[in-house]
Amino acid sequence: MKKNSCFSLVFILLFSLSIQAQTKKWTLEECVKYAIDNNISIKQSELDTKTADIDKKGAIGNFLPSINANASHSWNVGLNQDITTGLLRNQTTQFTSASASVGVDIYNGLQHQNTLRRANLSIVAAKYQLKKMQEDIALNVANSFLQVLFSKENLKVQQEQLAINEKQLTRSEELVKAGSVPRGDLLDIKATVALDNQKVIAAENTLLISKLSLTQLLQLKDFENFDISDETSAKDENNILAQAPTAIYEKAKEIRTELKIARTNLEIAQKNVAIAKGAFQPSLRGFYNFNSRVSYADVPAYDPVTGNLIGTKSPAPFFNQFSDNKGQSFGAQLSIPIFNGFSAKNNVERSKVNLEKSKIAVEQQELDLQRNVYTAFTDAKGGLNAYESSLAALDARQEAYNYAKEKYAVGMMNSFDFNQAQTLLSNAQSEVLRTKYDYIFKIKILEFYFGIPILKN
Repeated sequence: MKKNSCFSLVFILLFSLSIQAQTKKWTLEECVKYAIDNNISIKQSELDTKTADIDKKGAIGNFLPSINANASHSWNVGLNQDITTGLLRNQTTQFTSASASVGVDIYNGLQHQNTLRRANLSIVAAKYQLKKMQEDIALNVANSFLQVLFSKENLKVQQEQLAINEKQLTRSEELVKAGSVPRGDLLDIKATVALDNQKVIAAENTLLISKLSLTQLLQLKDFENFDISDETSAKDENNILAQAPTAIYEKAKEIRTELKIARTNLEIAQKNVAIAKGAFQPSLRGFYNFNSRVSYADVPAYDPVTGNLIGTKSPAPFFNQFSDNKGQSFGAQLSIPIFNGFSAKNNVERSKVNLEKSKIAVEQQELDLQRNVYTAFTDAKGGLNAYESSLAALDARQEAYNYAKEKYAVGMMNSFDFNQAQTLLSNAQSEVLRTKYDYIFKIKILEFYFGIPILKN
């Protein structure tokens, strides 16, 4: 009994946890954070940052000496001259050689120093690019999140309208049986209910597609059980519209990532010009070489008194030969560029052209930023006005509908005019939803330019 009760308790706990997981509602902040942690494009940008770190290690390595070692062993098989008789005969000889070299750049026109500075700037640019990607993903997630909210509320409106018309259909059937209204009005109501069913189905499909788009941004597979929190209001919580467009633009020039990227690319272009100019200057390189060799062939033996060749003897041991035959060299090598087919000159000119392009890119980015800020401010203002106007229109349409409903109930209005009042009310409700989320999104964009992120750290 105890085992069965324990098993039942565990089953109930697991079932309740699974239900909670299925009914979890994601907030906007949770969606943005999850997307930043899992989005494929952001992961690719993170790899670009790692590549920039590797390039910096390579730039640091240019300051270190280069060390190389070589070794070879060879067999000489065939017709060779005998060292004792001077005659040619077939024999096999072996040789081993080894060498090591060390080189270090002493001066090369500051190219290594400028390459390291460029690598540091490339790391900064890669980090800015990653941040820009995160900001773009956050904005896309916010747009998709608001689209899901709009689709959910639109579905509720269509379902409520369907429920109202279904009640109206039941009421009309009773009135037709009582002879209070003509049968044609009943047919009009049935057609309206059928149209409302189509609108509900279309709203359900739109909600499903909007959820699919958001879950794809989040890299989630189970979009059917995915749901979001409805806690979003159409308010300027940070009072961003109270700021002047010039103040927002000045703030944006200091913090916007795309402008920082353009300025960093300008600095990188300046370093490329300095690196290219370094090729005109002399370069000085220090070196040290060590080499030795070992032979496995017999060596001639000479009479110590007469100095005559008396035969051959076995070669000295390996390490004795290696020590006796060793040699060393060291020094410095100076290279002065005189003419290289205009290669260095063309590289400098090419770098200068890219520098001018980077300067123009910074100017263009500032102009684009100014235009975007003023456009975003105007759009947000217009979005607020449109939302407030739609609310006023909805109130008027609601009163008109209530008045039409009263007239229709007492037979003072036909079904066609009543359906028109319902349609106008439904359109006004949809317009409120559209302008509401359009206004929210435009406020988010304006806050972005002012440095207010969607995801609070």
